[in-house]
Amino acid sequence: MSAPQTDGAARLEKFEAMLAAVQAQYADTTAQMERLKAAGRVKSATYRQLFAKKLNLQDMLTFYEVYGLL
Repeated sequence: MSAPQTDGAARLEKFEAMLAAVQAQYADTTAQMERLKAAGRVKSATYRQLFAKKLNLQDMLTFYEVYGLL
């Protein structure tokens, strides 16, 4: 009966890794946007792509928060 606990532990570990990756990507994306903003490039395609990526990551983090996982 220890197999389900191992699977649960592995699943939790994967979840934690995914959460950390999403948080890191969010921070990195925000930093990139700030650099572009400082350079006056808020209307560039790159900035707009980063903005869309930031919104997607923010949505994911919001779901984690709604379900009490943050």
